This record gives sequence, structure tokens and C-alpha cells, in this order.
Amino acid sequence: MVTPAARREAAAHLCQSFEVSQRRACDAIDADRGSVRYRSLRPDDGAVRARLRELAGLRRRFGYRRLHILLGREGIAMNHKKLRRLYRDERLQVRRRGGRKRALGTRAPMALPQGPNQRWSLDFVSDTLTDGRRFRMLAIVDDFTRECLCLVADTSLSGVRVGRELDAIIARCGKPQTIVSDNGTELTSTAILQWSQEAVIEWHYIAPGKPTQNAFIESFNGRLRDELLNETLFTSLAHARVVLDAWKDDYNTVRPHSGLGNLPPAVYAKGSAPGMQRDGALRSARGFAPHPVASPSQQGSNGEQTLLIPG
Repeated sequence: MVTPAARREAAAHLCQSFEVSQRRACDAIDADRGSVRYRSLRPDDGAVRARLRELAGLRRRFGYRRLHILLGREGIAMNHKKLRRLYRDERLQVRRRGGRKRALGTRAPMALPQGPNQRWSLDFVSDTLTDGRRFRMLAIVDDFTRECLCLVADTSLSGVRVGRELDAIIARCGKPQTIVSDNGTELTSTAILQWSQEAVIEWHYIAPGKPTQNAFIESFNGRLRDELLNETLFTSLAHARVVLDAWKDDYNTVRPHSGLGNLPPAVYAKGSAPGMQRDGALRSARGFAPHPVASPSQQGSNGEQTLLIPG
């Protein structure tokens, strides 16, 4: 007990629990009675605290000095030392950012793809084994055919590993024009930046906190979670890989996809369904006109000239 507040709390506990006087409680913990009896006359400053939190939420990278200037413009006069105390009590300190450079992707508007291998989406999904160990899964989907191109499970999936898996898919299926992902650490690493430059593939990062801009892979993750992960107990990593591989084959070749006219993705990609053409299924599923999936910029301007599809 090194602070007056702690001593006051200890004295109150002794008086209530052991039914002793305040004098005896102070003698027992060697506290000054004047300090124990003191009651702060400091105002609560609730309105100032609320406005300070509001401004700090709007200006997340502003420190207390700039916030002090903004409050002064609103007519709130306060000593900068008192404002610093309120700023610290509200825990509004600006966290220092790391200096590591991250990969920079495009922020151009994206239209729906018009054919296979035009755009791939990828994301990570996590789950646990029966012994409590966590593992991660890398999922890659073709946005046009909705086909799952990759579903790899491991305890760690770095940016280098993601590049290797993409190389394996490209060797099997061909090179995509664009890859879409969120801003995860593995996907904004130097390894991914170098891989995309060497492979000459455009890498598009969605806006932070906007998973709807990566809707195809998010929808796939939801189906994976609902139909497999929540229904299966994985005893080991090897068991998880076998089950995931079987589910991926079933998803691509058997499971009907409502967005493809109830065709499996693999059948839709080949266009070999009896009595139904691939273009007809696509039109019945989503109409003729493509719509943008991701906002072209942080400001979200969608000019008509930016939504034209090349060719």
C-alpha cells in the first residue's frame, strides 16, 4: 500500500470486516487519519472527458497537445497539464506504429470477372484440434467459377508458403490476372510483394475493415465453417488434411452452388452440364451487367468511366 487511495481502501476494509474504529484501523496499517478521511473536491469533468474521447476517436493519430488546441477552438479552456491527466486517465495515448514496410496493392475499382483465371480470392481460416492446438487453412477460390483451387492446412502459413502454393496452382491451372486479399500480415509481407512482382500478377488489397469487398472468399469461408469445421472434430493435422481434401473435391464436383444455377463449380467451369450452357447459368444467377465489388479508393468515388471492363 503505497498510495493514499490504497490506504483508504484498506482502512475501510478493516472497519467493515473486523468492526474496529477508524483510529485503530489506521494504527494497524500505519496510515495517517487525515489522509484516510480526505475526500477529493476535484470536479469530474465528465463533459470534457466525453468530448476528448470523441475527438480522439475522430483523430486517432493526434496527441494531447493537438487535442488541446481543438478543444480550445471549441471554447473549452483548460490547463495543458490537466488535459494531459485526463488524456492519460482515459487511456488515449497514441500507439507507436512499427516501421516495417508493407506491400502496397491497387485501389482501383473491380468489376466481376468474365471468365476463369481472371481473378482469384484468398483468405485464412483457423480451427482447433481435439487436443486444443490451433491450425490454419489457406483457401483460394476462382471468383468466376467459384471453384476452390487450394485448401491447405498447417500450423503456420507464412508469406513464402503462400507464394509456393500459388506457384503450384499456376502450374496446374494457369496464371490469374488479379489476386484479391485482405491486409493480413502474411499477405502484406515483403515475400508476397516480391512474388507478385516476379510473377507479374496484380495484387489487390481490400480496404481495411471491409470484408464485403472480398465477398467470394468470405462466402466460401462461411460454407466451409458451417458445413465442415463446425461438424467435425479433427484429431490431428494429418486427419484435418485428409478431411479437407475430401470436402474440397465434394465442393468442386458434387455440391450444387446456387450462384451458378445449382451447378457444381467444376461442372460450371467445363460448361458440360446437360441441357444448360455456362453463359445461361451465369445470366440466370446474377444478370448481365457486372457490378463493382470493391470501392476504388478510401473516398469511395465510383465514376462511370472507372467501371468499364477492358475489351
